[in-house]
Amino acid sequence: MRVETVGDGPAEIAVIGGIHGDEPCGVHAVETLLSADLEFQRPVKFVIANEKAQEQDVRYVDEDLNRAFPGNPDGDTHESRLAHELSMEVSDCQILALHSTQSYEGLFALVDEVREYERRICPRLSVDAVVETCDFKEGRLFEVTRRLIEVECGFQGSDTAAENAVQVTREFLAATGALPDDDAPHRDELPVYRLTNAVPKDSAEAYDVFATNFHEVPAGQPYAAADGREYVAETDFYPVLMSPYGYENVFGYAADRVGTLES
Repeated sequence: MRVETVGDGPAEIAVIGGIHGDEPCGVHAVETLLSADLEFQRPVKFVIANEKAQEQDVRYVDEDLNRAFPGNPDGDTHESRLAHELSMEVSDCQILALHSTQSYEGLFALVDEVREYERRICPRLSVDAVVETCDFKEGRLFEVTRRLIEVECGFQGSDTAAENAVQVTREFLAATGALPDDDAPHRDELPVYRLTNAVPKDSAEAYDVFATNFHEVPAGQPYAAADGREYVAETDFYPVLMSPYGYENVFGYAADRVGTLES
């Protein structure tokens, strides 16, 4: 794990890239901000988390780091030990964690729940939506702190995701007072979704997803297929992180739309 702090004094703000080794956008954002000629108004801790997985260009070495928190210093896996080390490093910070997906080309934020902190920060970010993880946070960095915003920055490995990661990092640092906020966005209305259940998929050789993320799937409509066998929605739902091959055992998640945030 690489950690660099800029500014004077102990850092209460952290930006994390590289939780997954095959998602380079966060690493790009950290390195870009560290090399930029910026005057930080508050100290910031920049972290590249799973360097070993990054070097191997794999999601993880032994287990998914973002399912290993809070970790164990004597754990049997690289990620378990790393999760503990990272937890100790950032537990007192306001955190932005940068990710990318195989399911959505834009940006959206994931939070534990929408509270005062999320209401203050999220409308200042160039995201299309906010997703409450609620019951789907086990083993994630949300186990360490509630003052965490994860942002999915676009398609995994794309130049656009890398550019988006730099942009949203600057916006987060402006929203938390670490950088001037002259150009920070102020969203009038930002839709909020709440995850309700995982959407499982059977073992197959080929998968398809017909649904579009954040667009409602009405009951009775096919939303995916495995080896040509269609899955049909039993109730209305909004798909989130839905893709054919993004996850091993699920297509993604179903969500309800629960409101909006306003700046």
